[in-house]
Amino acid sequence: MEELQNRIDYHFRDTALLGRALTHSSYANEAHQNGGDNERLEFLGDSVLGFITADYLFSHHKNFPEGELTKLRAYAVCEKSLFSFAKEIDLGKYLRLGKGEEHTGGRTRPSLLSDAFEAVIAAIYLDGGLEEAKRFVLRFVVPCVESKPTFRDYKTMLQEVVQQNQGETLEYVLVSETGPDHDKHFAVEVHLNSNVIGHGVGGSKKKAEQNAAKEALEMMGL
Repeated sequence: MEELQNRIDYHFRDTALLGRALTHSSYANEAHQNGGDNERLEFLGDSVLGFITADYLFSHHKNFPEGELTKLRAYAVCEKSLFSFAKEIDLGKYLRLGKGEEHTGGRTRPSLLSDAFEAVIAAIYLDGGLEEAKRFVLRFVVPCVESKPTFRDYKTMLQEVVQQNQGETLEYVLVSETGPDHDKHFAVEVHLNSNVIGHGVGGSKKKAEQNAAKEALEMMGL
């Protein structure tokens, strides 16, 4: 267990919490440990993971509309991503499994490993508090979300480019708004010191602004 604590870069005051996080129901059933598996921790860990991820996205992608934040959070906390996170720390090696799970490949099963990863998050949260859980979660979530190009925050990227030159200002101007309420279309221009440097359209004003910023970056060769 010491080896795993070194891998996750967190050392427990109550190592029983980590032990429970690693205990699959198949092991607990065979050992007749009522309530000694990781399912309750998994439940809590899922919520802690979701909150930390949402908080990071909300704070670091201020120009993303709610719909894109939701999609990106879902990508970061889906089974495929959690399975990948679990493999990074070789979590399967440390699981307590029943004989049946052991013989049928439980240590490499995506659903089992992703659940155990959430249980570890909960164990860290209960043992060390939210900040320790946050430090652990963001170690995996940040590279995951920031490397997904379909969710790049073009407005923030453009703002960072413009800020390199003092005195220059960006402005997003709504050019048109067409269509019925249930199917609106927005057209936006992005202005740099009153010069148009990009156009964008979208089903929301924020989406149109993102597309205008994307075009501006492409015009700059970025």
